[in-house]
Amino acid sequence: MDPQLLQLFVNGIAISSIIALGAVGLTLTYGILRLSNFAHGDFMTLGAYITLLANALGINIWIAMVIGAIATIGAALLSEKIIWAPMRARRATSATLIIISIGLALFMRNGIILFWGGNNQSYKLPVQEALQLGPVRLPFYGLVVVGLAIVTIFGLHYLLQNTKIGKAMRAVADDLDLARVTGIRVDRVILWTWIIAAGLTALGGSMLGLVEAVRPNMGWFLILPMFAAVILGGIGNPYGAIAGAFVIGIAQEVSTYWLRTEYKLAVALVIMILVLLLKPQGLFKGTV
Repeated sequence: MDPQLLQLFVNGIAISSIIALGAVGLTLTYGILRLSNFAHGDFMTLGAYITLLANALGINIWIAMVIGAIATIGAALLSEKIIWAPMRARRATSATLIIISIGLALFMRNGIILFWGGNNQSYKLPVQEALQLGPVRLPFYGLVVVGLAIVTIFGLHYLLQNTKIGKAMRAVADDLDLARVTGIRVDRVILWTWIIAAGLTALGGSMLGLVEAVRPNMGWFLILPMFAAVILGGIGNPYGAIAGAFVIGIAQEVSTYWLRTEYKLAVALVIMILVLLLKPQGLFKGTV
């Protein structure tokens, strides 16, 4: 294989890990709340910027990432209290919810620009040499991103399969009315859905800041790949979202071997359209 093509494939694994965390949060939000949240990418950006702020104050980057996740979870719960819970109570249509989520995304992005400015910024990180494996360079922080993603995904798997709240979340995603009848506290499931989705998304944003610059539109540029991953894997299926994320992320990076970098998002869009045309339910069974 061409060394350049192999390098792009390896780079794609790192970005796929970040997309996977965001896509899982996005698919959980839709599967349980039936909300297509276009502000999801901007929660990712918020997590990266809170991490940046904590790191700039002299806090260790790993602790700063935890602080970023906690702050982002707080912001997500606030949006649930102020926006999404009242909208559900009024039985708002899907179109209304999408428009509101786009408005929330714009509000958050412009708030970030107002507070931090629009310039690219970086964490205070020690310089680490990349590992050389034959013709392929493995950036240290790229390896960290993949490692963190693997640990987080296994943690999520354990939570969904072996804990009471995980089983309740799966039950609500499968059939909301039946879950209510069987005594599952849906309001508690909704609370945990936001905590998990926002935490994963914020962690993804912080991880993106490890390998790229922190900028106000970083999450917005990933919202299309995240939606493409969710659709490819089957809407509402977290495992499908992870698989879809790796297909989308690697395809985007490898495509730059033949196409200009500016067309990476177009690759995600084309894959998403093809899946919708040929297999609307996705590669794996979702909740729709």
